[in-house]
Amino acid sequence: MSTPEPRLTSLAHGGGCGCKLAPAVLRDILSGMPQAAVFANLMVGTETSDDAAVWRLNDQQALVATTDFFMPVVDDPFDFGRIAATNALSDVYAMGATPIFALALVGMPVATLSTATIGQILAGGASVCAAAGIPVAGGHSIDSVEPIYGLVALGLVHPDQVLTNRGARAGDVLILTKGLGVGILSAAFKQEKLREAGYAALIGSTTQLNTPGAKLAGRTGVHAVTDVTGFGLLGHGLEMARGSNLTVEIEAAAAPLLDGVEALARDGMRTGASGRNWASYGEGVVLPDGFDDWRRDLLTDPQTSGGLLIAVAVDRAGAVLDLVRADGFDRAAVVGRVVAGPAVVRVFG
Repeated sequence: MSTPEPRLTSLAHGGGCGCKLAPAVLRDILSGMPQAAVFANLMVGTETSDDAAVWRLNDQQALVATTDFFMPVVDDPFDFGRIAATNALSDVYAMGATPIFALALVGMPVATLSTATIGQILAGGASVCAAAGIPVAGGHSIDSVEPIYGLVALGLVHPDQVLTNRGARAGDVLILTKGLGVGILSAAFKQEKLREAGYAALIGSTTQLNTPGAKLAGRTGVHAVTDVTGFGLLGHGLEMARGSNLTVEIEAAAAPLLDGVEALARDGMRTGASGRNWASYGEGVVLPDGFDDWRRDLLTDPQTSGGLLIAVAVDRAGAVLDLVRADGFDRAAVVGRVVAGPAVVRVFG
């Protein structure tokens, strides 16, 4: 009789985008990297913490390149593969690009997991790539202590239509396309406290491709886009504020939440990453007096395969909301605005 395989999440010290290095740690590491400004065709590098690198190929095409991988956030191997692949492709969409192909990054404890389980992880990722209309054209695999899966994702966009996190303008409104709370749901799942409806909300959100990003490229009034992932809404909002040298204002009560998240947050459910996030960038965020800790946890909650944060001119916001909702993002909502002022995030309500 064979020994049952352990839960995927039991093999990892963290899961999903909660595995990311804290923003302050990442800044310290990257501070020693040489600047890439000498490469004339490098349109976007590491300077503003954007979602992907962009290289101008010619007057009509720019190549968008990114990579993302992490440890399991769920136990079902097929779902794990789907989530990781959706998350990796999100960075391509966030730059306004259309994916063209992907490479798989695979690290697995081969003495612990069966080849069938590992195959299901890869199959889940391939299914998402197929839905995006691209192949998994190769990759690399290693024997590792913890299970790791993700993609190198490549896309194309017109050089004049690249979307970045640094183009927001004073007067823009901010639209968030997905509900918050993935990290909280993931923590509840790992503690075996997540109900079936919560798990469905988790999978539904994390496997929804951010396809509206490619449709926003070149659209009048869309000034900046980023995807909200491991650093939470406040962290990625702060990157937009710093990249644009403006103040980002967030209406906490307007931020959409996934089903069941508020009750879990009020009961104290949180991830360790939300605390690390706040410790890393809290000095750049202004909270109102008496702001509840559970509400702050929601805004710093790491979002595995989270939604897009879009800065758009106020007179174009309705059309962008219509576009996003037509793509199936029913929870999309206006969550704030961009105003003149210091490069900070100011939270209201």
